[in-house]
Amino acid sequence: MTLAATADIVSLATARDTAVLAFNAITVEHAEGIAEGVERAGATALIQISENTVRFHGGRIAPLATACARIAAQSSVALAVHLDHLQDAALIDEALATAADLGVSSIMIDAAHLSYRDNVEATRACADRAHTAGLWVEAELGEVGGKGDKALGAHAPGVRTRPDEAAAFVAATGVDGLAVAVGSTHAMTTRDAHLDVELIRDLAAIIPIPLVLHGSSGVPDDQLQAAARAGIRKINVGTALNLAYTGAVRTVLDAHLDVSDPRKYLAAGRAAIGDTVAGLCRVVAIASPAAMEAR
Repeated sequence: MTLAATADIVSLATARDTAVLAFNAITVEHAEGIAEGVERAGATALIQISENTVRFHGGRIAPLATACARIAAQSSVALAVHLDHLQDAALIDEALATAADLGVSSIMIDAAHLSYRDNVEATRACADRAHTAGLWVEAELGEVGGKGDKALGAHAPGVRTRPDEAAAFVAATGVDGLAVAVGSTHAMTTRDAHLDVELIRDLAAIIPIPLVLHGSSGVPDDQLQAAARAGIRKINVGTALNLAYTGAVRTVLDAHLDVSDPRKYLAAGRAAIGDTVAGLCRVVAIASPAAMEAR
C-alpha cells in the first residue's frame, strides 16, 4: 500500500466507533517490528516518533522519520507517521517545514505543561501553521503524568481533563485531536491503571474532535476496550514495546555471552515488538482497508 495519512486513519476509527493504535518507534527495528505486527493482525495503525527520540538521534528528525515512512509505504496495511510530544520551538519549526517531504502527516503540539492560557496561545499558533502545512494536529489538556516531575500527575484529581475546559480549549485552538488526562500514566511497566471511563464519556459527549489516550502501556486490555467504546479514538503505546524489546535482547545476551553481532539480538527484539503489537491490535484496532477488501 501507499503511505497513509493520519487524518484518514483517525476518521476511519471514528466512523467505526473504535480506536487506532499509535506505536512509538525509537529505532528502525521498532518501526519494522511495528509494521510486521500490524500486518500480522490485518490492522491499521500509526508509527510515531517523540521529541525525546529525536533528541536521542542527535536532534535530527529526518533519518528515523524517513525510515518509518518508507517502512510504512512498503507495508501491506495502512500505516501513517506521526510526530509526538513536540515542545521545542526550533524542532516544531523544522517539523512543520519538512513534514510533507518526510512523509509525516500529523504532529502533536505538547504545551500541557504551561498554564491554560499559555497552552491555548501556544497551541493555537502552532496549529494554524501546521494546518497550513497540511498536517493533522493533536494537543494535550490536563497532565497525563509519567514524564519528569509529573510521574504522579494523572492520579491527582486536579489534573484530570475537565469537559467544559476541554470544549473551550478545542474551540479556541482549532486542533484536530485532543489528548486527555483520564487516569493513565506514561512509562508504566505494569498494566494496572484504572481509567475514568465515565469522564471519557463526558468528554466525548461535549468535544467534537477525536480523543487520544496517552500512557496506554499501563492500561489492561478490558480498560482499553472500554475506553474505545466510551469515545477514545487514538491509543498511544510506547513502554510496552520497549519492555518486550529489551527483554528479548537480554534473553539472547544472557544465553549467549559470546554474541557480538548485533543482528543476533536485535532480531529477537524486533520480533518481540511484532508480537506485542499484533496482540494489542487484536484487542483494539481497526482493520486495514486491504484486509477488509480481502474478506
